[in-house]
Amino acid sequence: MPELPDITVYIEALEQRICGHTLSKAQIASPFLLRTIDPPVEACVGHAVSSIQRIGKRIAIGFDNDAWLVLHLMIAGRLHWSQRVKKADGRRTLAAFVFDSGCLTLTEAGSQKRASLHMAAGRAGLAGLDPGGIDVLSAPLGEFTTALTAGNHTLKRALTDPHVFSGIGNAYSDEILHRARLSPITLTSRLTADEIARLRLATQAVLQEWIDRLRAEAAGGFPEGVTAFRDEMAVHGRYGQPCPVCGAKVQRIRYASNETNYCAGCQTGGRLLADRALSRLLREDWPRTLEELEERRNAK
Repeated sequence: MPELPDITVYIEALEQRICGHTLSKAQIASPFLLRTIDPPVEACVGHAVSSIQRIGKRIAIGFDNDAWLVLHLMIAGRLHWSQRVKKADGRRTLAAFVFDSGCLTLTEAGSQKRASLHMAAGRAGLAGLDPGGIDVLSAPLGEFTTALTAGNHTLKRALTDPHVFSGIGNAYSDEILHRARLSPITLTSRLTADEIARLRLATQAVLQEWIDRLRAEAAGGFPEGVTAFRDEMAVHGRYGQPCPVCGAKVQRIRYASNETNYCAGCQTGGRLLADRALSRLLREDWPRTLEELEERRNAK
């Protein structure tokens, strides 16, 4: 799922291409995409883009009549830009927005159509789509601490909760926790002041580094190849590969369709975290440490 760094670079690319330009045609070809119709999509046609902003993991495109197109790409949605007019086929290309400067299309891979388009009227309507999480890049330590400790949840859940923090998902939360040297299952109520400060610095550093990296990668072009799995990542999507800091093999916790990647050497003092499915199956045979895991692998 595109997260804060990806969305930031998408918005920068869109600002260069559609701000001040008029939408001449909007084609919505998927019945699953459009979630609200007040105002209708046609309200934006014939109007110029006046503002583009991020709302959590959403991209909000505002027009000079105060109507907003709000796109949520979810897991497999991606944006593309072309100087030529493209048509939406309803299968992979779900929508096409034709401007006097070019054509913006939204595609979604796979059969599960989760990407969404909401319409909003004015700032009040836009505010109704905002989950309310704080901007972690600008939040001072006090605001960060208040948001983090308002509830008692695991760090992984807190970081990815859009009501707590804006724009962080599965991929960058793994990277942040690895940078902060904190376990994903540590409860927020048990963090020390030093650990909270370290987490805030890691959050801001990781997100800004990836914004800079993705911006440089795009090099003024429209960002293509947006993905949650990158070779430069320390732990996310790197199960079984060596941690770039300590060399221990990256571990994972799997749940539903997601997984959390972490380094036991850097984050949990060498202790393996219980995978819900596998640890229930193995019960007392579940290895508790990296050493036990290696011993069992070597004994095979």
